[in-house]
Amino acid sequence: MYGKVHFAAVGNRKVNFAVLKTYEVFLTFTSPIAIVNLSTGEIETTTTPDELIRAYLGGRGLNMAYLRHYLRAHGDPRNVDPLGPENPLIIGAGMLTGTISPNAARFNVSARSPESGILGDANCGGFFAAAMRKAGFDRLVILGRAEKPSYLLIEDGKISILSADGLWGTKSPEAQEQLKARHGSGTVSAVIGPSGENQVRMAGIMTGQKNTAGRGGMGAVMGSKNLKAIVARGGTAIEVAQKETLRALRLKQQESLKNAKVVQVLGRVGTPLLYEVSNRLGAIRTRNSQDNFFEDSLNAEEVEKFSDKMLACTSCVVHCRHRNTLGGEGPEYSTLVMLGSNVGIAATDQVILLNNLVNDLGLDASSTGTIVAWAMELYQRGLIDDSLTGGPLNWGDYETVRSLIEDIAYRRGFGNILAESTQAARYFPPEARDYLIAVKNLPQSDPHDVRYFKGFALGIAVASRGADHLRNRPTLEVFKLPDEVRAGIYGRVNDPDATGYKDKGLIVAYGDDIYAVADCMGMCRFVTRGFNSPHLLGYQEFCDLISASTGYDYTPESLREVGRRTLDTERLINADFGLTRADDTLPKRYFDEPMPARKTKGHHIDREQFQMMLDEYYAERGWDADGRVPPAKQAEIDALAEKC
Repeated sequence: MYGKVHFAAVGNRKVNFAVLKTYEVFLTFTSPIAIVNLSTGEIETTTTPDELIRAYLGGRGLNMAYLRHYLRAHGDPRNVDPLGPENPLIIGAGMLTGTISPNAARFNVSARSPESGILGDANCGGFFAAAMRKAGFDRLVILGRAEKPSYLLIEDGKISILSADGLWGTKSPEAQEQLKARHGSGTVSAVIGPSGENQVRMAGIMTGQKNTAGRGGMGAVMGSKNLKAIVARGGTAIEVAQKETLRALRLKQQESLKNAKVVQVLGRVGTPLLYEVSNRLGAIRTRNSQDNFFEDSLNAEEVEKFSDKMLACTSCVVHCRHRNTLGGEGPEYSTLVMLGSNVGIAATDQVILLNNLVNDLGLDASSTGTIVAWAMELYQRGLIDDSLTGGPLNWGDYETVRSLIEDIAYRRGFGNILAESTQAARYFPPEARDYLIAVKNLPQSDPHDVRYFKGFALGIAVASRGADHLRNRPTLEVFKLPDEVRAGIYGRVNDPDATGYKDKGLIVAYGDDIYAVADCMGMCRFVTRGFNSPHLLGYQEFCDLISASTGYDYTPESLREVGRRTLDTERLINADFGLTRADDTLPKRYFDEPMPARKTKGHHIDREQFQMMLDEYYAERGWDADGRVPPAKQAEIDALAEKC
């Protein structure tokens, strides 16, 4: 039997101590939240209702519940200006972020996207989210707009709005250094660079030298609120329900992860390992996806020549990040492609310098590389000329690309047009959209040319925030796993042909759900089953970590329901913005132009077969033939949103 002894609080977290013979401590989990109104200076602190926690866990899931609530508070969400004070900016740590759970470092930033105009949501690692939780809050809802440049200080359970004098105009590393000098050691901050201040629609939020909440222009939303930074300092270690159980789980799972081949390789060379494999196949986005292979100068072994150390995030087992010798961190595989082959630049050092530049300026590398390459192809085809661009845009011209990236961040000249991201289409001839590699007005982040792997193609088409590979990418398709292994993962036997169209709805829906759960927990993709390996952490391991950390008990089935509920909520948010089945589509090039070379030559997406994949996907999600969430599910989600 448990004996119960009640204590009022530990820090700002209410605790019930239940004493066993082992003297393990069991905690009543709460999730502190602050609603900050920058217009009035009012700050309300409270805790998240238990029913919401059980339904969404934390991180991305709870962000979606709160985002739906605050967008609908204005009546029609389509009337919310993404760069207006009425757009809520929600920053939420994962349920396990900051604990010793493996790779639990991540947080989500959510708002209406100024880039796509729909659901905006970005995920980020590093050390900030753990520091925010330890300083007293799991989630911030930031409303309104400050009169002058400001920043938030979270310290020992309290929040202050302070002047950003001396910070506005600084690049992201400098801003973080200044904030640490102001507030002392242990200070961790999330900041915007010049691109966020100038409300560039593809600006991200930076923490550290490389970690970026990049997708969807969340940095522009922060800049529109005159908010330079959020600073976390002080506090205490995060209490967990069963400390010894969690420690034992950590050791067991850590050992398993360290023995995984993909983790070992990522810890040695990082994500650039994927470049050579994809390039040999002929699946690298090159010159705005006109070509599909490029130079070997961007292989991992070449990148390694510029790396002096591998770095990690909070509680990380993998250590996948490079500290490069040119003054920054990275590059990742996606950056190698988007700022390398996609704009025709082959020199390894030049690509790394561009990587460092976009990080310093606070730009999303994926959107930046896609938009610059789009402009280059438009120039190549004569759809735009020097009268608009101010000079030639030639593939592989490093100096021009570097200058253009700076002009985007500071909104100068032609850069001011490209700072509008996909919305720059209004400055170009109508046919310019035929060459835009984007879905739902979000530039594609995946460095792969997805015309070959049909599951990848379906994944970016249906991803809730637009063309994105981190929502559901079915990487396991590439590995040609045995039938029984695939059936064990996906729940039934499925077609092993990665280039075919059958069963892709099944595998993409699987990725949707488990990746959403990982985001709700604050866990990294690189330890999540299905992203790079069938042998990493899955639903049962997640259930064990949640139980030991919070005391909440889930089964694998009930935990997958959290993922499903998160996806349904995102679908409803986008439906409020007017999205329909017609928006779950692909760039015109992917349908109409076969891949030009190597093993993938001749592959493209058949329009009729694509619609079949959509049908299958909607059926797997339990949506109707038009991709709509059933009324009963909507009623459940609406009832939960009322508790926000």
